[in-house]
Amino acid sequence: MAKSPFLKSVEEYMRVQRYSSRTIDSYLYWIKYFIVFNGKRHPSELDDEDIKQFLTFLVTERNVSASTQALALNAINFLKTKFLGQTVGDLSGYSPSQKQRKLPVVLTVDEVSRLLAQTDGLHQLMVALLYGSGLRRIELVRLRVKDVDFDYRQIRVINGKGGKHRLVTLADELLEPLREQVKMVGVDFSRDKRLEHYAGVWLPDALARKYPSAPFELGWHYLFPASRLSIDPESGRLRRHHFDESNLNKLVRKAARDAGIRKAVSCHTLRHSFATHLLQSGVDIRTVQQQLGHADVKTTEIYTHVLKQGAQGVKSPLSGLLFASNVQG
Repeated sequence: MAKSPFLKSVEEYMRVQRYSSRTIDSYLYWIKYFIVFNGKRHPSELDDEDIKQFLTFLVTERNVSASTQALALNAINFLKTKFLGQTVGDLSGYSPSQKQRKLPVVLTVDEVSRLLAQTDGLHQLMVALLYGSGLRRIELVRLRVKDVDFDYRQIRVINGKGGKHRLVTLADELLEPLREQVKMVGVDFSRDKRLEHYAGVWLPDALARKYPSAPFELGWHYLFPASRLSIDPESGRLRRHHFDESNLNKLVRKAARDAGIRKAVSCHTLRHSFATHLLQSGVDIRTVQQQLGHADVKTTEIYTHVLKQGAQGVKSPLSGLLFASNVQG
């Protein structure tokens, strides 16, 4: 569906401000929804009461989660304060979402092993990193060659969720496959840079200005590049983007199906499993928090549910009955 001139102007403003494509798509969705909800009135005419009514509607009619409601608010706040230059006052009084966060789906160690066995080569390396280092899907595909620290066996995650940087562990077993992957990236890079119109790898404006030669240095190239060159939609230049994140989720789901795993598995399931298995092995929760990049340890505490036997560690009274072993007899 074609965007209105107004939404196109919002999109262009966000691109100039270097918002990520995912943020742009998300914000445009909620901005359009907000405008349609209010009878397609121009958002400059809408006030704080209109915002509160919309946020309440999302909970009472759409039953959205707290995080989704917060995302919608962020989009509207951006529209009013950043794009339109207006102020947003006190929004207290709207109905906050009471929808509880879902418990994470966690694989057993055996299930992770079976899933990995259904992959090979590059795909196996990527899946192994999702689990072995607890990376988010977008963090994995955005890794640059220079982000792998072979000497200290760690990975630098730059501008993760919330724009935060962190260091995560790197399994010894992945060092050699990663060295081979860097060699393969180098082969593609050597071929690409011989092309007349190749513009090097994409870098944020600030970095491109600070390091003008970086787009043509191997270290800045994506560790998991796309299989073919493409035109950068923002600059119109020929570049090699990173591996498509949606394809990564598809291959993880296929591997889970092929492994006979009946749980709902995604890339994030491997991150959940990484955290839970660390806690099971005795790693303290603060360390796990740092590895995951959680701002609040309460977010990490959700993984402790797996460490308890049964619901909240309560032993069922049925367990002590003699006939329990014959229930299925």
